[in-house]
Amino acid sequence: MPALPSDNLFTFLRARFPANPDKAFLIEPDRRTWSYGDAVEQSARLANLFVSLGVAPGDRIAVQVEKSAEALMVYLAALRVGAVYLPLNVAYTSNEVRYFLGDAEPAIFICRPDDEATMEGIADNAGVRHLISLGTGGEGTLMALAAGQGDAFEDVERASDDLAAILYTSGTTGPAKGAMLTHGNLRSNAETLREYWRFTAEDRLLHALPIFHTHGLFVATNVTLAAGASMIFLPRFDAGELVRHMPEATVMMGVPTFYVRLLDRPDFTPDLAAHIRLFVSGSAPLSAETHKAFRERTGHAILERYGMTETNMNSSNPYEGERIPGSVGFPLPGIALRVTDPETGRVLHRETGVIEVRGPNVFKGYWRRPEKTAEDFRPDGFFITGDLGHIDERGYVFIVGRAKDLIISGGFNVYPAEVEAVIEALDGVAECAVIGVPHRDLGEAVVAVVKPVAGATIEQTGIIAAINDDLARFKQPRRIVLVDELPRNVMGKIQKKELREAYAGLFAPQADAPDAG
Repeated sequence: MPALPSDNLFTFLRARFPANPDKAFLIEPDRRTWSYGDAVEQSARLANLFVSLGVAPGDRIAVQVEKSAEALMVYLAALRVGAVYLPLNVAYTSNEVRYFLGDAEPAIFICRPDDEATMEGIADNAGVRHLISLGTGGEGTLMALAAGQGDAFEDVERASDDLAAILYTSGTTGPAKGAMLTHGNLRSNAETLREYWRFTAEDRLLHALPIFHTHGLFVATNVTLAAGASMIFLPRFDAGELVRHMPEATVMMGVPTFYVRLLDRPDFTPDLAAHIRLFVSGSAPLSAETHKAFRERTGHAILERYGMTETNMNSSNPYEGERIPGSVGFPLPGIALRVTDPETGRVLHRETGVIEVRGPNVFKGYWRRPEKTAEDFRPDGFFITGDLGHIDERGYVFIVGRAKDLIISGGFNVYPAEVEAVIEALDGVAECAVIGVPHRDLGEAVVAVVKPVAGATIEQTGIIAAINDDLARFKQPRRIVLVDELPRNVMGKIQKKELREAYAGLFAPQADAPDAG
């Protein structure tokens, strides 16, 4: 293949598009199918529009819209003009959007038509030059403005180190930070995952993820484009729709909730999943019980991988070889991963510590946060992820939680994932989240928030008795809280910060309930 004229990610991807421009790229059920030719032409119209509005390379284009094919075209167009794509969670409030626009200072902000009136003042105050709207069916001002533009565009040359996107990370320890991802970061991951997961032009990916997040946007979309494959593009997660369209697919990517909900359906049968060659899970830990139940139902071992906003994907269970429940597999080719003592930085072997990674996938740093960037990188270039884990004797990586979720009870370290795995293995337990809450004597006490299986009757004393032989006393929960649902974000991650806040007073002097132990 001849050398590409630049490192623009779109230019790289386009060189791998099918020779036949009529090949399906996005299949929107009950709406329309977008061919690869459609994607090139529509992204060109949008790119021409952006240039006509004064967008220059490096300018930010912020987007807070519902998932649609048109929204994905905005991402491709932003790449083509050399702009920096800034997707925002559709659940963010107007006050949160105000912060992001003020911090990123985008040239264009694309919002939902119903939000346009509310966002006008916010965008003006942030210095946004153009406020445009886009709805799920293409309604709004964006597509009308693009309709009059030409359908050819010469991609702007970009260097590998130039920014392609900014994704904001959750602000659990302060204001949200913008992770700066380059064209080279995204290209390296797309190439690696296409090969590692054996994607080809014959694949058809069942896509029910949001596209404001690394998983649905960069992993699913970029890998599909790099392989010249197709996507069945569902507007949102709906287990019934997954079942309906699974016979048309060869690959599915999801979060653990997808697989839990599928297992709840009697119409999710082995025959339905028989021709799917790969089920991938990420964005939140997949319980060993879900992994086991899925394999028993379908014969498929879900492939769990490990990534984050700042790095895209770091590790993956093998395509061929043993996929171990609870493990996120091996470091991907070209990526170095190590476990260190969080205080000294000393490299640990077979011990639990903080995971650090280095490779072409690792982001450039935090937007306008040089001090935070310097704090999170070692002098030798390793990024300190904040995730706690260990590597076993075979090289498999295991994540035991976030450093901020580590519980120190009575001077002992308690890793929530270890306790959760033991409790979730019990009959009648659907899910469990283990947190630390303030305790007068222990500093922090271990608390397990448990969601029972529908119709099951479980009691605190029964759980404590059942795990007595499996966990040291200091790891055992002092209290079991039974709930109907665990709080999650849109990616299916359990929101432990909300749980810690909700149960912060559980062991306060006025609390009259006795400890479990």
